[in-house]
Amino acid sequence: MEKKRDLQKGLKPFLNCKDYTVSGETYEVMFNSEFDMMVTSPIPSDLENYYKSENYISHTDSKTSSLDKVYQSVKNITLKRKLKLLNSFKTKTKTVLDVGAGTGDFLKICANNGWTVSGVEPNISAINKAAEKGIFLKEDLGQVERTTFDVITLWHVLEHVKNLSDYISKIIELLSEDGKLVIAVPNFNSYDAKHYKEYWAAYDVPRHIWHFSQTSIHKIFTEESMIVEKTIPMKFDAYYVSLLSEKYKHGKMKPIQAFAKGFLSNLKARTTSEYSSIIYVLKKI
Repeated sequence: MEKKRDLQKGLKPFLNCKDYTVSGETYEVMFNSEFDMMVTSPIPSDLENYYKSENYISHTDSKTSSLDKVYQSVKNITLKRKLKLLNSFKTKTKTVLDVGAGTGDFLKICANNGWTVSGVEPNISAINKAAEKGIFLKEDLGQVERTTFDVITLWHVLEHVKNLSDYISKIIELLSEDGKLVIAVPNFNSYDAKHYKEYWAAYDVPRHIWHFSQTSIHKIFTEESMIVEKTIPMKFDAYYVSLLSEKYKHGKMKPIQAFAKGFLSNLKARTTSEYSSIIYVLKKI
């Protein structure tokens, strides 16, 4: 087997970004020109502590702030779209593994629509909230009981994984030969990323370790004998990320400005295909 390349070699400084969620610390975002991707440096040894915040909304079902309410409202729409995508696949047994399942809402809607569901989530609080909904998650991939799945999903998860190459290999081992791997990640080549620069909320250091472009996703998975079958834009992300980015830059969300930047980002992406976040549907070669 060909030795995997070290994605943290040959890095050059690109941006200094602040952790606005937990610590207030500053991290370097380093550029890897070979893969057209970026890496957060340094990666804290106690990274799990940087998720311990009520502001980290994917681990809660909070609806207290106006931003929470926007997130939860949009989530209900995107859950239906995600389910529609899964139902478009021709599968043998309708089995799905959701990695980074959060509080279990995606698996809940899948289970209610005839899918046999499994999920992985390292955050104990999120696991407990999922259990209240009847969705029982494992803490890591090693605890997954089923050997293969028709579909494996990672909704804004890959950017969080410490040992990226090894983790991808483990995921692919759990995918059936004709299965679909669905990955959603932010895209630093989008207009909103380039506009907000170090304030772009989707850098989310240090929780986001890896920062992907379309080129990097293609290159990384080609080395794993996977091919991108199609891409799907996540248009809502441009608006939500712009809201957070305005807050980071100016101290408040400025919804009118954020909506304008989100709209412009999606408008430009109609020509460039560089949306704020992108869903990649991959299959084995």
